[in-house]
Amino acid sequence: MKPGTPPLRIASAALQRGGRELWSGLDLVLPPGELVAVLGPSGAGKTTLLRAILGLERLSSGTIEALGEPVSRAGNRRIGYIPQQRPLPRDTSLRGRDVVALGVDGHRFGIPVPRRGDRARIEALIDAVGARAFADRPVGMLSGGEQQRLRVGQALADDPELLLCDEPLTSLDLANQQAVVSLIDRHRRERDAAVLLVTHDINPVLGIVDRILYLAGGRFTLGTPDEVLNSQTLTELYGAPVFVLRAGDRLVVVGAPDADATHHHHEHEAQA
Repeated sequence: MKPGTPPLRIASAALQRGGRELWSGLDLVLPPGELVAVLGPSGAGKTTLLRAILGLERLSSGTIEALGEPVSRAGNRRIGYIPQQRPLPRDTSLRGRDVVALGVDGHRFGIPVPRRGDRARIEALIDAVGARAFADRPVGMLSGGEQQRLRVGQALADDPELLLCDEPLTSLDLANQQAVVSLIDRHRRERDAAVLLVTHDINPVLGIVDRILYLAGGRFTLGTPDEVLNSQTLTELYGAPVFVLRAGDRLVVVGAPDADATHHHHEHEAQA
């Protein structure tokens, strides 16, 4: 990537699914070292946005460049990806270290042949994500938090300049949420990496967020947390009354209708 090139540039992007436009006219430039959180109700297109950046979804219009190149299905090893936290089957035969190793050698064709330095890199990643105590245990027997630490290690294997995180904190307890957030933030600061992080709960990451991209009902708003997470901005975005309330050290968004136009509500809690 040439000096001065932003890790991510999205220009006039639109994407449709099932005849419904998820979002359009989306412009986002993500410079090195910035972390943008992506919020919005279910069905708003948050995960689809990450898939588009990975080259797995085709835009209806507009362009996406990642690390100075147009995105493609071939992927880019310099883009790290942390998927949603889903428990692995208990009978999964992989050990913890094998999950991390897939980020180091899993991209090669055929049977991976360890290269000089691979083993040291794997051990360093295991230590970096605090997985030493369970690195040799069957991954299916590990807790959700332990599994997610390993996924973070896998995603960081190539020192990505752009890190995409899809609901990386779902189903984790507070301690593991804080641990994963710390790992993401440390990589961002040490490597000056850009981070795009999808979350349904802004609370655990608000302290490290630079900007928020809020998607809802085919529309979006982009700005600092103070600019986005207020009653006026979200009411205008949804076209319906939305209230942002402070409850102690938390910020709670109430009254935001889900994207399917039912009477369900969703909330985002945010640490002030």
